[in-house]
Amino acid sequence: MTAGSLARPSGMSPPMLRFARLAFLGFLAVYGVVSLRTPEAGRLLDSVDLAIHETGHLVFAPFGEFLGFLGGTLFQLLIPAAFVVYFLRQGERYGAAVCLWWVAQNCWNISVYVADARAQELPLVGGGEHDWAYLLDALGWMAHDAAIARAVHGLGVILFAIALGLGFHATERALRAATGAVAAGRGGATLRTTRQVE
Repeated sequence: MTAGSLARPSGMSPPMLRFARLAFLGFLAVYGVVSLRTPEAGRLLDSVDLAIHETGHLVFAPFGEFLGFLGGTLFQLLIPAAFVVYFLRQGERYGAAVCLWWVAQNCWNISVYVADARAQELPLVGGGEHDWAYLLDALGWMAHDAAIARAVHGLGVILFAIALGLGFHATERALRAATGAVAAGRGGATLRTTRQVE
């Protein structure tokens, strides 16, 4: 599939698919604004992120204590980022945009954890040590936890805006390509009919 294609389920016209894609982008925009304003509030997608986070600890545990603690956060970012790369390689920019939105959402989720490094008020799954309390203490950056959290949150906002822009651009570009292909097909059919008459 190329970036200019508008693959669609059988029976769905390019304008209908455009509407569906833009509607879903609208949903992501609303969900994103709510999430970036109150990232500490638990939502359905946070449960998915948490499962990925905990898996990350297991994946990176063999590489030492520091990476074991960092692995949860890394995996939260690497999994959606891998999908971004996959869809871009397939030429499907809309899919890449949706997954980039997921990276942004994870940034907001992570920023809450970073900001809690000193207070350590968040409930931890299975107890144990606070990831970011350990990481920032090991790096000597504990005093900057709030600033780092704001930076991570800000990165999420930037990625969020890019994701929505990319999704809209990919949708409009694909529609133009699909419409052009239909017009070209009709023109070719007309030309063939004319030649047959001649």
